[in-house]
Amino acid sequence: MKPIQEYLKTKKLLTDGSFGTYYAEKYQTDDSPEQANLTHPERVLEIHREYVEAGAKLLRTNTFAVNSVHVSDPEQVRTLIHEAVRLAREAIGSHEVYLAGDIGAISEYQLKDSEEKTQEYIQIGRMFLDEGLDILLFETVSTPDCVLDAIRTLKKERPFYAMVQYSVNQYGYSGAGLSVRRLMQETESVPEVDATGFNCGIGPGHMEQIVRRLPMKHEKPLVIMPNAGYPQYVRNRVRFADNTDYFVLKMADLAAFGADIIGGCCGTNPKYIQKMAEHIDRHATRPHASETVESGGTPAVQDASFFRTNGVEKRGKLYAVELAPPLNANDETIMDAAHLLEQAGVDVVTFPDSPSGRTRADSILMAEKVLQETGLCVMPHICCRDKNAIAIRSQMLGAQINGIRNMLVVTGDPVPMMAREMVKSVFHFDSVGLMKILRDMNEEIFPDKPITYGGAINQGRRNLDVEIGRVKKKMAEGASFFFTQPVFGAEDAARVRRIKEETGARILCGIMPLVSRRNALFMKNEMTGIAVTDEIVAQYPENASRAEGEAVGVRIARQVIRMTEDFADGYYFSFPFNRVYLLERILREDEA
Repeated sequence: MKPIQEYLKTKKLLTDGSFGTYYAEKYQTDDSPEQANLTHPERVLEIHREYVEAGAKLLRTNTFAVNSVHVSDPEQVRTLIHEAVRLAREAIGSHEVYLAGDIGAISEYQLKDSEEKTQEYIQIGRMFLDEGLDILLFETVSTPDCVLDAIRTLKKERPFYAMVQYSVNQYGYSGAGLSVRRLMQETESVPEVDATGFNCGIGPGHMEQIVRRLPMKHEKPLVIMPNAGYPQYVRNRVRFADNTDYFVLKMADLAAFGADIIGGCCGTNPKYIQKMAEHIDRHATRPHASETVESGGTPAVQDASFFRTNGVEKRGKLYAVELAPPLNANDETIMDAAHLLEQAGVDVVTFPDSPSGRTRADSILMAEKVLQETGLCVMPHICCRDKNAIAIRSQMLGAQINGIRNMLVVTGDPVPMMAREMVKSVFHFDSVGLMKILRDMNEEIFPDKPITYGGAINQGRRNLDVEIGRVKKKMAEGASFFFTQPVFGAEDAARVRRIKEETGARILCGIMPLVSRRNALFMKNEMTGIAVTDEIVAQYPENASRAEGEAVGVRIARQVIRMTEDFADGYYFSFPFNRVYLLERILREDEA
């Protein structure tokens, strides 16, 4: 086989998944998986072979906890490593698969003396090198000093490929309290380290957020192996939910964003690796630093990667879903919907800012909660009705602090007439004026972590030339995408097509799957700017069941996608009553 360095110049390297949690699940045991190298070698061999057959190109030895802390007899440490290497090699056989010696972290709670820890890493590393391995993986590390010192020492003795992976929480801090930026900076500065990244601790959604905070100027290959998700304890046993499709979706995003070596940690199994091998483009090169955003928090919309595993090709399309914040303080319904969208793997979730002038939960605060609890890419709407420039700037600062850097800027609906005697609109500026403020703030306050913002398109405006002019003005002020009003028919689609042709804007066509005749009549008669025709209403039976009404909405939504897919850059779904479960049916291939 070519050296691993050469392989990584042209391909992503797919590793195996978890050994320990899969061993416990497969054999229903709490016994040490590392001891199985001696007591049940056939089990170890079987698991390794499953990963090789699944498509893994790098296999790790079953030695995570093989050290003097967990194994009292020093000679048994050497014996376990010898048997682990032997079994892994037997499983690889004639396959072209790399083999890495896996060295788990030794925490400060186990060996407090740093020199003692360094020597432990050195001794374990030597044992692997004595077995003829030329790749060592130091994983689940919380602080770099001892591991980096050990690698420096070992590299003086003989050459090998050194990989270091840190474990951090969802906020980007290791167990030792070190930030991802500091961990990567210290490790990048050590020439003896060949590749570095993160594993364990967090699921793929939070891992994506962590990776997107990193500067993309790092030269070393990036190694990413998140957990399948977060465990549950069932009958005193750790269990991970099967979220294979979502995991693969996020790993595809990470691979497209710049991860070079990808695999899985706790909760992943051969099925995860097999689906990654089938669906992830491993020939893609790392994006150039100038093509990425060096920002923290929620991923910027223009950098979203598009990958789906439900059989529908959507690469290049962006999928946004609107969640309406509650009218009261009960967030149960919206959070349930958010968790459904998390599993669906949508690209961005948006939150309207009190549409129709009716008070709802604050869009930014609602987005912040969803971001923290789900890791979804979030985008609050910001309207000009209620706040002046001082308040808007204050909101943007608060959003920036909380990692929210995507905004949909709208002028906003007026206050309802019956409330105007008591409630006064502000409208200090319209959406174009607000975009000017955001552009200035990006240049003056957020040059390294800019806000990404877009605007709305009303394709139903009587004079379409005026709307086209508005789109061009918004683009001149930095708008990088646009959401349209819901499209229901060919006329609407033709108007959006013309806007696309004359402006070159990145447009997400609005889709609103109406769920009943009553819903359709309400939108037709009481919501301005939404062109629900009599033909649309007629498709809904008068006394249809809930399922029948939803089926009509799904069918019409699919028709809109077909009539716009040649020019739309994506779709913006707004589901009445937050019925986001309809998204899967709309995108499912068998309902085409």
